[in-house]
Amino acid sequence: MLQASFRGIFTNQRLISLRKASSLSAARGRRAPIDVHPEVEDALATGKPVVALESTIITHGMPYPTSLEMAQSVERIVRSTGSIPATIAVIAGRIKIGLHPAELERLADQHSNPTAVKLSRRDIAAAIALKKDGGTTCCSTLIFAALAGIKVFATGGLGGVHRGGEKTMDVSADLHELTRCPVGLVSAGVKSILDIRRTLEYLVWLLKMFEEFISNSFTQETLGVPVVSYAETHDFPAFYSGRSGFESPWRINDPRTAAQILHTHWQLGMSNGALFAVPIPAEYEAVGSALQEAVEQAVRESEEQNISELTQGKSLASNIALVENTALVGGRIAVEYAKIAGDRHDQDQCYPVTGKPDEPHSASDVASSGTTDDFKGQPLPNASLVVVGCAAVDITSQPLTDSDLGHQSTFPGKVSMSLGGVGRNIAEAAHRVLSSHSDESSAATLLVSLVGDDSFGRLLSEETRMLGMRTDGLISVRGGRSSVCSLLLEGSGALRAGVADMDLVRNMDGHVAREFILAHKPKLLAVDGNLSPDTLKVVVSECSRNGVDIFLFVHIHVTIKGAANNTSKFSEPTSVVKSASILPAIAGNLDQLAWSPITFASPNLLELAHLYQQAQLLNLTSHDRWWQVLDSLGLGSKFRTDLDLLSRREASSHDTSRGNLAFLVEKGVAQMAINLLPFFRHLVIKCGDLGVVVVMCFTGDDAAESSWSTESTNHHKRYVVSHSPTSGDIVVLQHFPAMQLPSDALVNTTGAGDSLVGALLAALVQSPKAFHSTISLQRTIDVAQHAALLSLQSPLAVSPLLSSLHGKLSHQ
Repeated sequence: MLQASFRGIFTNQRLISLRKASSLSAARGRRAPIDVHPEVEDALATGKPVVALESTIITHGMPYPTSLEMAQSVERIVRSTGSIPATIAVIAGRIKIGLHPAELERLADQHSNPTAVKLSRRDIAAAIALKKDGGTTCCSTLIFAALAGIKVFATGGLGGVHRGGEKTMDVSADLHELTRCPVGLVSAGVKSILDIRRTLEYLVWLLKMFEEFISNSFTQETLGVPVVSYAETHDFPAFYSGRSGFESPWRINDPRTAAQILHTHWQLGMSNGALFAVPIPAEYEAVGSALQEAVEQAVRESEEQNISELTQGKSLASNIALVENTALVGGRIAVEYAKIAGDRHDQDQCYPVTGKPDEPHSASDVASSGTTDDFKGQPLPNASLVVVGCAAVDITSQPLTDSDLGHQSTFPGKVSMSLGGVGRNIAEAAHRVLSSHSDESSAATLLVSLVGDDSFGRLLSEETRMLGMRTDGLISVRGGRSSVCSLLLEGSGALRAGVADMDLVRNMDGHVAREFILAHKPKLLAVDGNLSPDTLKVVVSECSRNGVDIFLFVHIHVTIKGAANNTSKFSEPTSVVKSASILPAIAGNLDQLAWSPITFASPNLLELAHLYQQAQLLNLTSHDRWWQVLDSLGLGSKFRTDLDLLSRREASSHDTSRGNLAFLVEKGVAQMAINLLPFFRHLVIKCGDLGVVVVMCFTGDDAAESSWSTESTNHHKRYVVSHSPTSGDIVVLQHFPAMQLPSDALVNTTGAGDSLVGALLAALVQSPKAFHSTISLQRTIDVAQHAALLSLQSPLAVSPLLSSLHGKLSHQ
């Protein structure tokens, strides 16, 4: 556990609610079988309102297809309030916090899936071990909602004391769970077949018991569960009826007050929940008496299932109505809770880091020890993607107003902290996209970086593990300072100043990266431009010497080719100053390699210009190899004419204010890219709101096998193709317009480019031929741009919603 709390205020959406997420993160750190729907994960991470929903009502409460229609309706109602629905269930032995549409249908269709079980606390572990499907009861839904940090749970009816329970001691586990789960349960009261009076008495008895007998053994318990009628009166509802004949000790009638009750629990560190009893809608009150009489008759006959028959099906309609009503109220309470939590500026943000700090690892340690984590009880497999770069902690400070900025003084404002570093961001983005594709892909991405044996280093390691990423590439350096970037923003959000302490990673020994290349022989190696020229030289040379013989096709997406090499390399420049660090490594390999030493590079426009200028200063553009490559491309007047025609096209078909593509010619973008092709086989140029420009070169077998061999220039589809009449080499330049982003949706630009690159890497790992046809290239860039778009709309550098892109990747 870190000895200090990092005090401050996250951005309006609160970058991450770590206290809420700690239990879930800890469970994930123990590799618990939990899957959080990307939309729910994003909402939890950014402080958006979420409402938990149970699933036993889907699996056991209603007939199909009514059960499915009800579940879909309840989720729509929650969304209508501005909250995100999180239906909770167990599917194939995995806990699901939020369900996809197909999963909802799987649970609802009892004919196709008759083995789904009803899950209370006692059933959870067995159902998971046996890989069962199961609907969660109030009890188990409370457990998982609390685990995920969801503060509001809407359901139909709460369990309680069964009739005759004073003799049988038959009491629902729901009541006990409310005493230890800090969740607001919104229901239509207690289920109608139960003993309402004794249920309320039991809750009061629990309260008194804890007050009277609190001792050391009860220090972790709560002092009781507040019962609150959400109505005009104190009447406690009786499920089908708004009045049970009993009263609640408390009454409210607005979502803000309900949210304040829950938030006060949190402020005081209380771990109990609260029961909000919402009466059935008034239009269904008229049949309430008849329904309750049917309940009494069914109880007398000990046939609960006869209720629907005795009421000619009216109970089903009322059941749906009350569930939909509690969902509406629950959604409104969740919205208000999110507002209150977001407005509180006096909350400490603590990063719980457990366990002992990692021991320092040298390159030899890595080679001998192999992996440090387990994967389904087995050693981690070799990574398909290795990202070598910086993992850092980003600290951002912003005054309330620019006038507050003064010399030699502190000033009020906001301070936020998050995980960062270009290499780490890219690795997380790739991990999210790949791991959502299949369980086996969750270990496909390996981040290789140095961290200090300090608090920041432990934070980086633990939070990376909690994201579900492997950490065997994070090497703790004794006495080292972890990489930290501290930025001071103006009140408007513009950068005022900053300090970046990145020496640890910048001075990484190239042999550290070498050991991981030898150990994993990845399909793809991503290299961060923050690395030193000496380290990059080792990386390029090692990739040139080492073959990955299990990837025979890897040369198709352009490899670093040596005598026996098949490892692709993706270079990601991180700043204008350092983007040219890769050039000395290229210069040292030009004479040994048959073609471009770097497979991919993804500079922005400024970095492209800097790379070109530095290549000239280093005399790379006068090297014999450079002349040979350019001559073989055979670019002539037709290419220049086609490029000129393309430059007249609009940059965006949706926004004419962005102008046309004249910058390709007038700013020399196309010329610089073509001149860099001898060094970078594929250039993915990030042009901001002007989109993405891809410039590619295919030679030899690559050219013959690519579908570009049959393509010609198509200005309508925004690409220019040149075929060399002598060598057969192919050059392609294609523009992809930027995806539209509503102006009011922009939240954060920090990790958009990193998310784009990470999604590109994931696509290339999944489909090494992704750049080899017009269709697959279009899909790949679409996925990458979509990833950037999602992160632009998230306060996090990498949006958790990237996990939802697996469907787009699967169509590659």
